[in-house]
Amino acid sequence: MIHVTSAIYISHFKMNISFSNGDKGIVDLKDELWGEVFQPLRSPEAFQQFELSKTFGTIHWPNGADFAPEFLHAKMMEQVAKSAV
Repeated sequence: MIHVTSAIYISHFKMNISFSNGDKGIVDLKDELWGEVFQPLRSPEAFQQFELSKTFGTIHWPNGADFAPEFLHAKMMEQVAKSAV
């Protein structure tokens, strides 16, 4: 299983994330912030309040929102592939 080992806010809903398998890179989550639990995170101030959960191995917010580490990793790899084109 892959886990998030660190996450640093960059800007505009982007984070620099490191994973337990050694992969790291920038993940842009602006297009993923829809639905009842994620809508409040469209505020940059609220988005920046994320924390790293050692228990669940991912990032989470005070309102209960989180992303599975596998999703974050896949999103990062997808965005890397798009930027390489």
